[in-house]
Amino acid sequence: MDARPFEFGNVFHLKVFGSSHGPNVGVEVTGCPKGIAVSADDIQAELDKRKPGQSALTTQRKEDDRVIIESGLEDGATTGGVIRMLVENKNIISAHYDKIKDTPRPGHADYPARVKYGLDADLRGGAFFSGRMTAAFVMAGALAKKILEKRGIKTMAFAKQIGAVGITRVVGDEEILGNTYNNLVRTAAGEAADEMIAQVESARKDGDSVGGVIECRITGLPAGVGEPMFESIESVISKACFAIPAVKGVEFGSGFAGSSTRGSQNNDEFLLSGGKIVTKTNNSGGILGGLSDGMPVVFRVAIKPTASIFKKQQSVNLRTMQPAELLIEGRHDPCIAIRAVPVVESVAAFCILDILLSSQREE
Repeated sequence: MDARPFEFGNVFHLKVFGSSHGPNVGVEVTGCPKGIAVSADDIQAELDKRKPGQSALTTQRKEDDRVIIESGLEDGATTGGVIRMLVENKNIISAHYDKIKDTPRPGHADYPARVKYGLDADLRGGAFFSGRMTAAFVMAGALAKKILEKRGIKTMAFAKQIGAVGITRVVGDEEILGNTYNNLVRTAAGEAADEMIAQVESARKDGDSVGGVIECRITGLPAGVGEPMFESIESVISKACFAIPAVKGVEFGSGFAGSSTRGSQNNDEFLLSGGKIVTKTNNSGGILGGLSDGMPVVFRVAIKPTASIFKKQQSVNLRTMQPAELLIEGRHDPCIAIRAVPVVESVAAFCILDILLSSQREE
């Protein structure tokens, strides 16, 4: 099976490598400026937000996910060279996949992957289609966050909806920064946490799963950043977000809801505030014509319910070409959206940093 690294970015360039049940998962980053103060602890702090086994609401596969930095950092700062970081895979139970090797799991990439790579392809744990690969995104994002901090730019995310429970009120930036990682479902609105937890618990007890919606904001971005058309801020972020397993939708600003309003309602009127141009509302999500307009960039991603559920499902044995009944074993998140919150934050960080660095190179 093709084991080539997966690449993203023009200047802040990522090469993601590894697989769910291989020796490790990691990333090589090139294009990082020299002399940025960053430590293993900085990377670890972000990894700890997404590591498995933290509660009954997440997979019970327990991995320490201790970052190993093999190159690119010396004396607590970036060298300007290639930064190679990885986490080891240790708590692996591949036997769970032996029984279903020839039977594609509904909702997973098993069937199209076996068509592409052959029936003997090693897809244990989902291989490089697994959410395990997002550990690499978080390591790269942690690095990007440190660089963005020096420019006064922050990325922040929270669970806006879990299952059927959603947040309808406006959530402030300080709430996101202060509340998100203080509850089991990674929401910024504390009053919704118990209902969201109940949604996940109910699905888990039933051997089922739920999805969710994650909102992300990028603050401190000046106006005029980005490129039109194929390198627009929306284009770059959307492409990277769809690399996160289980993401099935991305919207910016008022998104799909805005399509049911009138232009007079959806347009963001320009105002002067302290000598600075701002908008009265932010239905555009901080982006016009693919460029930042100076307001916070706001986008949301839809996360489907976890495909691995503990209920009997119908499938087909690919070797015998006979109908088969499938019952999945193993350890799986009843709601992927919970651990996807720091992943979305990280993706936003390395996307925006690459856009900024690419713009500087062209000046």
